[in-house]
Amino acid sequence: MITGERDAGKAGTSRSGRGRWKRTRTTGTSSAAYFTREGAAGSGLCLAQRPTSSLGNYAVAGSEWHRAGQPVEVRAHDFPEKGAQKAVPYGIYDIGADTGWVSVGCDADTSAFAVATLRRWWEGEGRHRYPHASRLLITADAGGSNGYRVRAWKKELAGFAHATGLEVTVCHFPPGTSKWNKIEHRLFSQISINWRGRPLTSHEVVVNTIGATHTRTGLAIHAELDPGAYPTGVTVPDDVMDRLPLTPHDWHGTWNYTLRPEPLRAQPPAPPAEFGRFPAGDKAPAWLRHPSLTGLETPAFDDLVARYRDHCAAHPPVLLPGKRPNGGPGAGTRLLSAADRVLIAVLTHRWKTPRTTLASLCGVGAGGISRAVKETGTDLDTLGHTIPPGAIKATTPQALAAIAGHPLPRDQTE
Repeated sequence: MITGERDAGKAGTSRSGRGRWKRTRTTGTSSAAYFTREGAAGSGLCLAQRPTSSLGNYAVAGSEWHRAGQPVEVRAHDFPEKGAQKAVPYGIYDIGADTGWVSVGCDADTSAFAVATLRRWWEGEGRHRYPHASRLLITADAGGSNGYRVRAWKKELAGFAHATGLEVTVCHFPPGTSKWNKIEHRLFSQISINWRGRPLTSHEVVVNTIGATHTRTGLAIHAELDPGAYPTGVTVPDDVMDRLPLTPHDWHGTWNYTLRPEPLRAQPPAPPAEFGRFPAGDKAPAWLRHPSLTGLETPAFDDLVARYRDHCAAHPPVLLPGKRPNGGPGAGTRLLSAADRVLIAVLTHRWKTPRTTLASLCGVGAGGISRAVKETGTDLDTLGHTIPPGAIKATTPQALAAIAGHPLPRDQTE
């Protein structure tokens, strides 16, 4: 028991320990949510995450009552040791009820952890306090685990909306304005006051200190430990984002959007292997397939085209993650059919016809002709087809037409 004014006083921690010097950086995200009930005025929810704290005998800002000359001794510096445990508090503040819910994580601040805390609150308090709820409005920070560019945040919220039947609307704060969040001043400020000057040595200390926080106005906080693992680096592919039940708003749709309580839309059927490689219809004029130009009779040329298509179907192009080269599966950007590509490769190797000449005859760019010659020529070599050289060089449309015995239109002879 402390008695006498000279025996006690308010004192902060005293740095006396020593340890390894290692710089770290902690970041925090915040968001505020407002809850709407059917037939009632809006009751408010605020969500936020405090900066991650390293557990151990580290100094905490503030001062607490101690015996005179007996401050709590802590380490000489606040750089955490390698492998030190950490506490990740994520809180929910109900404005109308003046109550808080804080989950203390042990892993990482991720979108899955943020939505898991929201789900814990809903199962533990929300659905009992607001049994007729139909909508949830969340105002969130522009960055962090609940940022407007974080795909995992939207995916996890979509799962929460579907599981609870709530229509979730998200409106993001502008960058640098997270302190407008009411939870910062009504909940987390009280928690900081309560654990001032007290080292956070374990998860139990953090949970108990948060849970013991209260105010004269009636603030009560429920705190619990979340031992779950929330790995970082989780990616959400484009096809999942396209199937989310998400409706962007007319005003700044990237910052303001609504997630409907619906499952993901059905995944479209996978396109065939030839999709995007060979469009329907030929660009090259029919007279370019004359046997005198290709060196092949019509049945033999058609057989070569069929073999080429089968070879392409059995050997689809290899795509790097995030890359869609011209003509890759699903790209749908090639303009030349399989017959066009075989024909162009044959004419180029047989008659040394320039790319620009073939481009003008087919109505495509010279770059597309060059890619077709390079790729198709390699495939024809793989199929074992040898293109015999012609007797002359046919560098103009007129020369090709003369070999085939085909009259050219006037606009192609000028």
